[in-house]
Amino acid sequence: MTRFIKNAILFIIAIILVPLSVANRHPVTLALNPFDPQDPRLSITDIPLFWVIFASLGAGIIVGGIGAWMKQGKWRKEARVKRREARDLHKEADQLREIANQQTPSPVPGLAAPAGKRPAA
Repeated sequence: MTRFIKNAILFIIAIILVPLSVANRHPVTLALNPFDPQDPRLSITDIPLFWVIFASLGAGIIVGGIGAWMKQGKWRKEARVKRREARDLHKEADQLREIANQQTPSPVPGLAAPAGKRPAA
């Protein structure tokens, strides 16, 4: 089902992008110097307009993704700390269980309690 939804979304995007590419295929000059647009050193000449459109969309997606990733850094750090705390607490609980099993005598003489197994909660 997920594959179908993914393919359906990609098909819809293709339906939108193909006509956009065909309609905007005339060559343009991309001037990167805002003060002198005629400067040939900082301009890219004769590229299709749809390349400029798609490149700007791609750059926007990348910049937005980086911004979202950086904003979520606080939550990722907190998750790492909580994972470490949980691991340490599990280790401590296992050690305390082992100590308790060693100190408690077995109900049947000569039979030791199983080591390392957690009792059902």
